[in-house]
Amino acid sequence: MISALLIYNARLLDESMDTPGALLVIDDKIRAVYTGYFTNRKTVEALALSVLSEDGYTNCAIEYHDAGGLTLSPAFIDMHAHFRYPGQTQKEDLNSGLHAAAAGGFGTVVAMPNTTPVVSSRDMALSIDGEASVLNLVNFIQSVSISRNFQGTDTGHIDSLDPAHVPLITEDGHDVASAAVMLEAMRKASKLGLIVSCHSEEPTLAAAAGPYRQEALKLMEQYHLPAWGTDIDEDEVPGEVLDKIEMLFTQANDLLALAENTATLRNIAIAREAGCHVHIAHVSTAAALDAVRAAKDSIRDDEADYAADEADAAYDASIDGTRYTPPPRSDQSFRVTCEVTPHHLALCGTDEPFIRALVNPPLRSEDDRVVLLEGLRDGTVDVISTDHAPHTSEDKAGGAPGFTGLETAYAVCNTVLVAEGQLSAKRLSQLMSANPGRILHLNKGLLLSGCDADLVLTDPEEKWTVDSSKFQSRGKATPFDGMTLTGRVRELFIGGKKVL
Repeated sequence: MISALLIYNARLLDESMDTPGALLVIDDKIRAVYTGYFTNRKTVEALALSVLSEDGYTNCAIEYHDAGGLTLSPAFIDMHAHFRYPGQTQKEDLNSGLHAAAAGGFGTVVAMPNTTPVVSSRDMALSIDGEASVLNLVNFIQSVSISRNFQGTDTGHIDSLDPAHVPLITEDGHDVASAAVMLEAMRKASKLGLIVSCHSEEPTLAAAAGPYRQEALKLMEQYHLPAWGTDIDEDEVPGEVLDKIEMLFTQANDLLALAENTATLRNIAIAREAGCHVHIAHVSTAAALDAVRAAKDSIRDDEADYAADEADAAYDASIDGTRYTPPPRSDQSFRVTCEVTPHHLALCGTDEPFIRALVNPPLRSEDDRVVLLEGLRDGTVDVISTDHAPHTSEDKAGGAPGFTGLETAYAVCNTVLVAEGQLSAKRLSQLMSANPGRILHLNKGLLLSGCDADLVLTDPEEKWTVDSSKFQSRGKATPFDGMTLTGRVRELFIGGKKVL
C-alpha cells in the first residue's frame, strides 16, 4: 500500500523559501509543496486527495501531521563527524552516534575513518554502512582514508572506490605529510570523482606545538583546573600559574595556526595540479579562509577567461566559415569547498573562559571568528559541519582534543548567526542542508518535489539550557554545557517516517 504524509500548519524554510505552508510526502519523496496558511484539516485533506487521485493512487494510507506553526526544513547534513566505530565504542558507537544525530536534526552524517582499525577499504566502509542501516535512524556514509591505514604512503585502496557509495576520502585527525602522496591520491580522486577532505595541518609544526600543550595540561592537572569556565579559586591557583598556562596554550596555538595556514595553501595547490575537488575541513583562521577565497576567485576568473576564449573561437569560426572547435580547458575539475564548525563560529579561544578548551584546530582569536562570520556572509564558506568528536571523561581529562557537537549544532548556529542577525534563516539552511547535499551529490537538502523526504521540525524561538548529561551521545564534553541557547529540534522524519 502507498503511504502518504501531509505536514501542514508549518513555516516552510529552505535556502530559497521562508513562508507558511504545507508539504506532501508520498512514500519517501516530497511530492508537493504548498505555500500559504493551511491550518484546517479538511482543506489539507482535499489537497492530499487531489494529488493522489491525479497520480492514480486509489488505495493510500494518509497521515496528517499538524506542525503547530513549527519550522519545517530539510534535515541537516553533517559532512564531518566522528562515530569512533569500530574499535573505540567506549567513546561512541553507531547506536549512540545515530541517536545523537537524530536528536540534533541531522538526516545524514559522514563518519570519519580514524577508527581502530582505520577504515581503508571499500568493503569495510560498506560493511559499516550496512550495520548503520539496520538501526533505521539517520542516513550514514562511511568515508575512507586517503592513505592505507593512515601510514602516509600507499593509496592503492582508492582505486576500488565508487563515489556512489564512498563520496569522500580524508585523513582527518591529521594531514598527509607527503605532498607527493597527496598528489597521487588527488589525481586518483579526480579520475574517480571523489572529494578529498583535508585536515590541513602541517605535521612538523603540529608536532612542535605538542610539548607546549602537554606542559599546560600537566599544570592544569596539578591545580585541578577545568577545561573551561572562570570558576577558579584564586587562593588555590596562583595568578602566575594561570598566566603560564595561557602563555603555553598561546604558543601552541600560534604554531597550530601556522600549521593550518601553510597546509591549506599546499593542499589547494596540489588539488589544482591534480584537477581535484578539495574540501578544506574545519577552517578556523583568517589566513586559511583567505586562501580558500583566493582559490575560488581564481576559479571564477579562469571560467570567465574560458568563456571569453570560447566566444572568440565561435566568432572566428563563423567569420571563417570553419567548424567551431571549443578551446581546450585546464583544471576543469578543480574545485574548492570548505566548512566551519559551530564552536569556531561561536567561541573565542584566546581569553577566558575558553583559553584552556582543547580542540583541533584550536579555538581562535576574536578577529579570526569575525572573519569566519564574514566568510559565511560572502559565500566563501560552503558548509557548517559539527566535527562531532566524543571522548570518555577520562580521555578528555587527559587532554584528548574535541567536543561533542551533534546535539547542539543547530541551536548554537541559530543563536549566534540568526538570532543575532549575522545571517538569514534561509542562509543557515543552505549551509546545513542544501550545500552539503549538493557537494555529496545527494537528493536531499531542499523542500522540492522529488527530493528525499528527510525533514526536520524546529522551534527557532524556543530557549533551552544545554545539559550534556542528557545527551544521546556517549561523549558529554561540550563548552556549551549550561548555556542558554535559542532554537530547538523538535521532530525528525527520514524518508517521510518519523524517527524523533
